[in-house]
Amino acid sequence: MSFLAPKEIAETASSLGEKKGKMTVAEISWPGILAGAYIAFAAVACITIGAGWVGDWASSGLNKAAGGFAFTVGLIMVVVAGSELFTGNNMYVAISFFAGRTKGLHLLRNWIAVFFTNFIGALIVVAIVYWGGFLFQDGGLTAFGTKAVATATTKVSYSWYGAFLRGIGCNWLVCLAVWMSLGGQDVISKIFSCFFPIFTFVLCGFEHSVANMFFIPIGLLAAQGSVPSLTLGTFFTANLIPVTLGNIVGGGIFVAMFYYFTYLRSGKKKQEE
Repeated sequence: MSFLAPKEIAETASSLGEKKGKMTVAEISWPGILAGAYIAFAAVACITIGAGWVGDWASSGLNKAAGGFAFTVGLIMVVVAGSELFTGNNMYVAISFFAGRTKGLHLLRNWIAVFFTNFIGALIVVAIVYWGGFLFQDGGLTAFGTKAVATATTKVSYSWYGAFLRGIGCNWLVCLAVWMSLGGQDVISKIFSCFFPIFTFVLCGFEHSVANMFFIPIGLLAAQGSVPSLTLGTFFTANLIPVTLGNIVGGGIFVAMFYYFTYLRSGKKKQEE
């Protein structure tokens, strides 16, 4: 068949999660940097396409839809080219943990290593964009720079719980995209599986921790202290921390745990008997 049934996807995800849990920090580092960069490149595309909308169109649903369309390339590159993404691993390693195939310490090692290497990858793209002259022209902000500031300012304006809940919604959809891509046995199927959930999460305004490792630092550099609410402190306390925790819940609980109990728990109980 050209696709896997849901139970087969669960078994595949658990097996892959076990392998990921056994990876050393060194093995995680290179693909982790790549995934952070891939998501950041998608964020560049998202800002670029959003910078062209003015007036009422700038906050319209069509603008958000255009950004969602552009952002889907990030996860497509992660899935098709191969790399280690924190949000996806929230699902992979968690379902393996629930199935008893991965130890808790290995789960934490994977998540922490992937998180920080994704951050490095995102910051590499921040440097490329900053030094590449995307933000300033003739002594002022470019349209890209203006959009970067607006995007980052919005992202640090949510309440802590608002950011946390937006993180849950995001990674519930992101991990569903990864989950469905496992079912596809050809590249086109994987691309379509990634496209629609990612498009939906961006359109809805949910929050992705790795994407924000690009969005907010580039906004900080563009703002140059001109926006009081946009600081390094609010980057972490108002966005990255609550969004990261929400992403863990969205992928680890609402996808990994739910599908573990749906498809794998009964098989494990029979083996124990």
